[in-house]
Amino acid sequence: MVMAKDMGATEENHILPDVRKIKISDVIVALKGGIADFNQKPTHYLFLIITYPILMILIARTAAGYDVLPMLFPIIAGSTLLGPVAACGMYELSRRMETGQDTRWTHVFDVFKSPSILAIITLGVILGSIFIMWLAASEMIYAHFFGNAVPSSIGGFIEDVLTTSAGWGMIVAGVGVGFIFAAIVLTISVVSFPYLLDHKSGPMIALMVSVKAVAANPKPMAFWGLIVAVSLFLGALPAFLGLAVIMPVLGHATWHLYRKVVVS
Repeated sequence: MVMAKDMGATEENHILPDVRKIKISDVIVALKGGIADFNQKPTHYLFLIITYPILMILIARTAAGYDVLPMLFPIIAGSTLLGPVAACGMYELSRRMETGQDTRWTHVFDVFKSPSILAIITLGVILGSIFIMWLAASEMIYAHFFGNAVPSSIGGFIEDVLTTSAGWGMIVAGVGVGFIFAAIVLTISVVSFPYLLDHKSGPMIALMVSVKAVAANPKPMAFWGLIVAVSLFLGALPAFLGLAVIMPVLGHATWHLYRKVVVS
């Protein structure tokens, strides 16, 4: 499999590639590129196969015991922190479209053949650790406002959250802390995984490339983060069905954003 133009690059070089300054219009162009790639190679069924069993388990567990209910939203919302890892297959398909290679859906698994697979796994573990820290923080926030109280019903829990000062305090604290976690993940991963698919490199170099890209383009990257957050929220509304389209589109668009920002 043809992977990167610069397969000789190693982490020992400690040379970060140049990054371009982009505009918000470039982010929009990248998003359009993601939509075009998805239209060319729809992969929504893959996300349905992967995400729906997980969602059904969470919903079934919630119905069986309301003790899980306070963590249901943090689990679903926090799973987006793992999005950059889940979208690696989309990056690979967009890379193959770009180079005119075969784009059968089975090529999403070519990620495992990447010379940088250990670095990809390492960054995945880092994001997984951040996800676990988010869940721990969410549990602490709930305990701070509601103590050890277990919701008696789904309706009662929603009422407590939306009609009490404790509930609104929890919402504000949760959104604030969640924003911090999301900002960290965006900074370290917005182009790091595409970079690893495009170059043989180590996790720290890829992470620093991503930080460099965000530092050079704070407003466009913030706009991209807003697009991701709003898209995922809207995609989750119709019983999470929209995520099967939103997630692949964002994955493809991330590849195009990487191409616009990082000088190959």
